[in-house]
Amino acid sequence: MSSTVIHKSAKLTNVCYDIRGPVLEKARQMEEDGHKIIKLNIGNLAVFGLEPPDEIVQDMIRNLPQAAGYTDSKGLFAPRKAIVHYTQEKRIAGVTVDDVYLGNGASELITMSMNALLNAGDEILVPAPDYPLWTASVSLSGGTPVHYLCDEANGWIPDLDDMARKITPRTKGIVVINPNNPTGALYPVEVLQAIVELARKHGLIVFADEIYDKVLYDGNVHTSIASLADDILFVTFNGLSKNYRSCGYRAGWMIVSGDKRRARDYIEGLNMLASMRLCANTPGQLAIQTALGGYQSINDLVAPGGRLCRQRDLAHRLLTEIPGVSCVKPKAALYMFPRLDPKIYPIEDDQQFAYDLLAEEKVLIVQGTGFNYPTPDHFRLVFLPHEDDLAEAIGRIARFLGHLRRRYGTE
Repeated sequence: MSSTVIHKSAKLTNVCYDIRGPVLEKARQMEEDGHKIIKLNIGNLAVFGLEPPDEIVQDMIRNLPQAAGYTDSKGLFAPRKAIVHYTQEKRIAGVTVDDVYLGNGASELITMSMNALLNAGDEILVPAPDYPLWTASVSLSGGTPVHYLCDEANGWIPDLDDMARKITPRTKGIVVINPNNPTGALYPVEVLQAIVELARKHGLIVFADEIYDKVLYDGNVHTSIASLADDILFVTFNGLSKNYRSCGYRAGWMIVSGDKRRARDYIEGLNMLASMRLCANTPGQLAIQTALGGYQSINDLVAPGGRLCRQRDLAHRLLTEIPGVSCVKPKAALYMFPRLDPKIYPIEDDQQFAYDLLAEEKVLIVQGTGFNYPTPDHFRLVFLPHEDDLAEAIGRIARFLGHLRRRYGTE
């Protein structure tokens, strides 16, 4: 019998996705041993009782008997037309049905957009912290992710000087995650305009991840960066997972807009890749038109007194009451990215921190370096559990941090 070891591809060397990484494996093992874990690691809304609107569910059920065949490789006409109408609401000019690609979640399309573009050594500017799928997709596509810093002292807004410094002749595009995961930041129009100007000056594509564009608090308004110009190329991503609490439906979309003439070859590459996977799942496609055209129940959840707003406020208050913990209050999305003062918590390995928190307190979070943040002094917390569970979880985090302060002698 052969003893040859079978190795994973070298393409995966720089690919990591710690949201579902080694700490989660430890959590699974603990659950198998009978422990109950409070999971604050992933924005999976359904497990916290945040269900999709009933009309979406009913529409999919009604249409399921007709959903067994392949669709056009870009997707069914009706949902793509509904997305065109949505782009008009967002003031993105010149989008036709042909510019819309449906995917198995935005995640599939993010990887597709990178695969179609990048050659070995090409660079993409990605925020730090980022949603790690972006960094992983750039690496897997043969490109080099280059991280520009977002400034915590300025509400986690991109550091435009840092972004500009990191543009080289090899840079192909800039990723903008707005509203932001993991920080909950929402970018002002003047920052978006400055990013457009950088893209214009250097001939770059703007990749806009806008999956949380309706999860907005305190009356904040989201601006699609693609609405601000038509002379550069924009690729915008969105979907039903978060705004419509339907992660498992895997119903996402990608919109190509702006200067499409100079991108004909790239668009041909996108069309090839869309055809290779045949089509996105048909039942998920069937939910899109009803979702976009129906009652927007997300507005009730994020309004003052709404469930998500209450949970955000509670989580922020309880976290910032812990000695040595500070946190920019999220304006959007489902996450916060608190900072642990390194003088009080001199943590050198934040994955070990997350591991120890899980082992001691049965609370699962993701360490900040899992989002490609350069220093081990942050973590991401999901504020999706009901208030009682959230208070219990943050109480356990506070207790664990109290133990750390005693251990470090920083009480």
